[in-house]
Amino acid sequence: MNIEFRKLSEISKPSIMELMNNPLVRRQMPLLKDHFDENACETFVASKMKLWNDHGYGPWAFVVNNEFAGWGGLQPEDGEADLALVLHPSYWGIGKKLYQKIIGRAFTEMGLESVTVLFPPSRTRVKGLLRLGFTEESEVYIGQHRFIRYRLKSPV
Repeated sequence: MNIEFRKLSEISKPSIMELMNNPLVRRQMPLLKDHFDENACETFVASKMKLWNDHGYGPWAFVVNNEFAGWGGLQPEDGEADLALVLHPSYWGIGKKLYQKIIGRAFTEMGLESVTVLFPPSRTRVKGLLRLGFTEESEVYIGQHRFIRYRLKSPV
């Protein structure tokens, strides 16, 4: 299996739109309200690329065997490096491999002391996250939406 981390701007809009409109993906993303059309896609990609320009890091597009599998990585969120992982359901089985690559970069290349994850309260299956070493930290609101923040401290 060949896994590549690419810029989101290298991925076709229809591929990103298909992912972001998938009902199983949308179920996990309470901030994604409206249909994800071409304008939303352009705004989304531009905002993610701006993170790279402004902070030196941001999310990648994940390409598996030359197919777009999803996006994610580290994003600045209130002064924290927040981990996002949004995969097409066909690729849910590779999440742990992607996670390991991202966390490896976070704690070695980037030298971060910790990373966070924000889960909506509707995501009740968190045992896997806890097994990875994340601990529940606090509640966070983004707009009107409540999230639970989990933190993983660097083992180094």
